[in-house]
Amino acid sequence: MDTPLIILGTGMAGLGLARQWRARNPERPLTLITADSGDDYSKPLLSTGFAKGLPPERLAQRSAIEVADQLRAVVRTRTRVTAIDPEAHCLWIGEERLDYGQLVLATGAVPRPPFAISEELVGRVFTINDLDDYRAFQGALATLGRPARVAIIGSGLVGCEFANDLHAGGHLVDLIAPEPAPLARLLPAPLGRALGEAMAEAGITLHMGRLLTTLAAEPRGVVLTLDDGRCLDADLVLVATGLVPRTELAAAAGLTTSPEGIVTDRYLATSAADIHALGDVACVAGVNAMYVQPLQAAARALAATLSGTPTPVSYGPWPVLVKTPLLPVVSLPPHQVPAQWRIEGEGRDLTARAEDADGRLIGFALTGAAVKRKVELARVAPPLLV
Repeated sequence: MDTPLIILGTGMAGLGLARQWRARNPERPLTLITADSGDDYSKPLLSTGFAKGLPPERLAQRSAIEVADQLRAVVRTRTRVTAIDPEAHCLWIGEERLDYGQLVLATGAVPRPPFAISEELVGRVFTINDLDDYRAFQGALATLGRPARVAIIGSGLVGCEFANDLHAGGHLVDLIAPEPAPLARLLPAPLGRALGEAMAEAGITLHMGRLLTTLAAEPRGVVLTLDDGRCLDADLVLVATGLVPRTELAAAAGLTTSPEGIVTDRYLATSAADIHALGDVACVAGVNAMYVQPLQAAARALAATLSGTPTPVSYGPWPVLVKTPLLPVVSLPPHQVPAQWRIEGEGRDLTARAEDADGRLIGFALTGAAVKRKVELARVAPPLLV
């Protein structure tokens, strides 16, 4: 087959698939296209680098050139695909046409700021979703030449991890969110409050149950006004209010999409022949799991499928490890509303079992010393996708 496999995206999903596929197909042509630098790095490490003072080049394991050599592939960086034609089996980069034999969309997800970032706020308000973003934010910190006052908007996984990491790096952190406690989507309220207390004791200032009403650039930084009238001064603002799958290109090509991503079956196949989707952009049999283990399982399965061995993907009961050393947290969020949370433990060493109406375990959350129960509870929890 002369027409290549083309993978859009060189994040963990795209590169993970490329490695798995190349091991099975040593000679077939392979092209990877990415809108960023194409460097090979581990995205979870982005929220651990500020405490360690790691420059962007330390996070990158390989450059795009090294990736191309390793995979014997064409890697096109800083390149945006403008259209896909499923019937003609081609895609377009401006006026340039590229034919594909098989196409994989591994375009990931993008931050969802709750407000437009005006021109005067550029360089002061950031999101961090890839190595380029990390590079830009670290550059802004370095320009200050002193510990920064950083306001983080959002107390989900990303917001809490960056709050912990920036605090450990010596910066002053304000955490702002409308929920009553951190990690509201991953933890029941008592465990979220335990995390919030650990953060507050360490010196992170929490503004829970608060909305941001205005954000204004000032000569010396940014002023944030909250819905209770308080004003906060910050040098930099980090927006961590969630991610949305990058589905625009797929939708414009006529592929079936939903708010959860590009719709695929268990074989990662989209509604168009020879087009698959993988990673944060994919909603697999109704499930979009934006975590490392489901991504890796999907890459293995899709590499086999694309190599002629159709392989449905399965997701196990894989807990999420939250990188908040101030209070260790593990969560296996239930995929239905639990009938109850059964909480036990003392102080901040808490175990919360999510149970259905029949008392069956459907998820759990652990904090402090209780995280050692992760393996025990995962063994009896239901898989995410059988």
